[in-house]
Amino acid sequence: MPELPEVETTLRGISPHINNQTVAAATIRQNKLRWPVPDHLGGTLQNQTVRACNRRAKYLLVQFDTGILLIHLGMSGSLRIFTEGDPHIEQPGKHDHIDFTFANGTVLRYHDPRRFGAVLWFAGAPEHHPLLTGLGPEPLEAEFNTDYLYRKLHSQKRAVKLALMDNAVVVGVGNIYANESLFKAGISPKRPANKITKKESERLTEAIRAILQRAIETGGSTLRDFVNSDGQSGYFQQEYNVYGRHNQPCRQCGSPIQKETIGQRGTFYCTHCQK
Repeated sequence: MPELPEVETTLRGISPHINNQTVAAATIRQNKLRWPVPDHLGGTLQNQTVRACNRRAKYLLVQFDTGILLIHLGMSGSLRIFTEGDPHIEQPGKHDHIDFTFANGTVLRYHDPRRFGAVLWFAGAPEHHPLLTGLGPEPLEAEFNTDYLYRKLHSQKRAVKLALMDNAVVVGVGNIYANESLFKAGISPKRPANKITKKESERLTEAIRAILQRAIETGGSTLRDFVNSDGQSGYFQQEYNVYGRHNQPCRQCGSPIQKETIGQRGTFYCTHCQK
């Protein structure tokens, strides 16, 4: 599943191409995604101009004068940019479900083989959308700090990894980056959240920031289905310390990386380096 760095990479890829551009048409080839694509979407967006592109958690928000286009990439979705004259504009594939065509000839194409993603319209402020209310802070913004994380973790007994993956605690720290952040902070993913000390919370906050920033710099992870707006995969996978490295030697101490299931998700860690 595309996680925060992949979604941020997508945002940075599409924004320069569609900001301040006017929608000429929206072509919907398949409206049965996680939730039905609104029938009125084409008519609603026609002749509207993109005012801003933002991200909240794993949602992309395209702002118009009368509302927002909310896009989630689901398990396998991606967005591609095609400019006028590109032969692929006229050759949509089987899983290319929606095209947003702009007046300057640019096309933003939504691709989603599994159709678990979403393309929704909301005539209101983003913070009022039901999918966005109740979300925790962004991990790369000032609201996410040591004091906040320690306070949140101190109030719950579940495994710290599960707490980190809860969007009500902090958004966008999915499975891959939770594994990697806990390794960097030297904390076992199985530790009860309320047993994490203030000092460990500081290390963990710094680790989450560093891991996510590095993943964004490298274009996200080379996930099976993810490509960015240019059709390229990310490269953070080449830097994984624990994720997907079961029984391989730890890059720090040489001990074999262990794998367990926590909250139905594969969890990778080093028993020597993480306590």
